[in-house]
Amino acid sequence: MTKATEQRHILIADDDPGIRGLLCEVFDEEGYLTEPAEHGGEVLAKMTKKHPYDLLIMDVRMPGQDGLTILEQLRKNGITTPVIMMTAHGTSSTAIRAIQIGAYDYVIKPFDVEEVTLVVKRLFDHQQLASKVRELEAKSFDPRDKMIGNSPAMQEIYKQIGRVAHTDATVLITGETGTGKEVLANLIHVNSARRNGPMVKVNCAALPESLLESELFGHEKGAFTGAVAQRKGRFELAHKGSIFLDEIGEMTLATQKKLLRILQEREFERVGGTTTVRVDVRVIAATNRDLEADVRAGTFREDLYYRLNVITLHLPALRQRIGDIPLLAEFFLDKYRYAPSSPPARISEDAMERLNNYDWPGNVRQLEHEIERAVILARGSVITSEHMSLVPSSRSALQVDIAARLREKSTLDELLADVERLALQEALVQHDDDIKVAARSLGLSEADFQKRQKKYSS
Repeated sequence: MTKATEQRHILIADDDPGIRGLLCEVFDEEGYLTEPAEHGGEVLAKMTKKHPYDLLIMDVRMPGQDGLTILEQLRKNGITTPVIMMTAHGTSSTAIRAIQIGAYDYVIKPFDVEEVTLVVKRLFDHQQLASKVRELEAKSFDPRDKMIGNSPAMQEIYKQIGRVAHTDATVLITGETGTGKEVLANLIHVNSARRNGPMVKVNCAALPESLLESELFGHEKGAFTGAVAQRKGRFELAHKGSIFLDEIGEMTLATQKKLLRILQEREFERVGGTTTVRVDVRVIAATNRDLEADVRAGTFREDLYYRLNVITLHLPALRQRIGDIPLLAEFFLDKYRYAPSSPPARISEDAMERLNNYDWPGNVRQLEHEIERAVILARGSVITSEHMSLVPSSRSALQVDIAARLREKSTLDELLADVERLALQEALVQHDDDIKVAARSLGLSEADFQKRQKKYSS
């Protein structure tokens, strides 16, 4: 027996002397230090010592106070020692309450001794791994600011961050919805000289034009109905820091004009005001749109586009970096534990194969939600393909095999018609079936888009 257990101290509480003695004997042989307790009062007395135990294994039903009540008191007293419950009554209500109160796990009597030792080993292995993760995170920045991936595409992104973060250059981040543009913006900020300043975020698509202008630039008292006091805008709040303008392609031409002045002069007036406000702000913008196409369509100012496009970072779609899926899955399994004290769930081979073979139209955000859902359905245990909601993506069928079609003697007009039909479908997939936005992404009017759709549905 190796000493990998590092003399972990386990308190074993059960009113049955046979079970209590058996478990003490088994864990002593495994290299742990064990101590018995016969009832809840003894557990409370021993657990309030200055040097608490590394683990409490406790029966649910004991004389006096039951195990769940004892666990609840321990947690109320701030004692966070992991607890494994034992019960001969494996009802759902008992299991749910035990986990909700804060039990690490529970085992059903009669149990296999190997099962209990495996649960204990998994707990201590998880604690050791978590300790290493905390060490690494302490040497880095906030884990919410991390990007996950070792693929060549992501390695190139990391290099670009290193080149641009320390500058004050305006950055334009492009990529499909759900690829992590906000996370990338955070990374740029925390690795810049402005890291101690504010990082202010604005979703340009979430606000109508009348509100967006006031949000960005602020307003003076009496500027409009309801403006009962002066209000600073996001640019003022971001002074000496960074501002992240998400979905900038949704900004109207009128607001684009005012934004252009800030990028050029770093000054503006609040809505309803005449006093010029100067700011020192680094601008990071993001879009899932093709701004060059919008410029050609006249919906985005060309001069603003070139002001924003000083440095462009393009985030690849998840389907373009499939090799990063296992790393991302591992990260989300750790993030979405079934219970705070639970170890991360595991993914079976068939489930991982399904993740790798899926097309991910929603990218990393969709993968995150899929993992969160699967953890809940698998109750924090092993995730199989049955716990997944993935169905073949509509995008996976959006392909035209030109070589094969030419061999079939298809004409150019037939090929172009197929491309147009698939482009219409893909635009809807990318923009969540919003016809107006999908049409604009293709440089079409909404009426023209619907007319073309009708042509292929007839």
